[in-house]
Amino acid sequence: QVQLVESGGGLVQAGGSLRLSCAASGRTFSSYTMAWFRQAPGKEREFVAAIPRSVVKTFYADSVKGRFTISRDNAKNTVYLQMNSLKPEDTAIYYCAAKDGAYVYSNYDYWGQGTQVTVSS
Repeated sequence: QVQLVESGGGLVQAGGSLRLSCAASGRTFSSYTMAWFRQAPGKEREFVAAIPRSVVKTFYADSVKGRFTISRDNAKNTVYLQMNSLKPEDTAIYYCAAKDGAYVYSNYDYWGQGTQVTVSS
């Protein structure tokens, strides 16, 4: 069982930056694939970024590629999402997710409660 707690959301102007954090409980954090998803009002939840346990390669949605960076610190049981050059269309609730598997784009087993990110124009 893994519990995930996100933090770092808030209100920022377009072009600004935020860093989201997701703290995970449990002793097997390093074995999980970690990801960020987001859900905007009236839209379905969508994949944003993922980092496998191997950390050899990271994965991003086309809409955030080049602006967002996902990273993890296994010693701190934490995954991060650095968000730069934010746009109003990035406004959403951002969720941290974890799974014990290799396919990064879906079928996550554990979810955080979400953190709100609002980007003003």
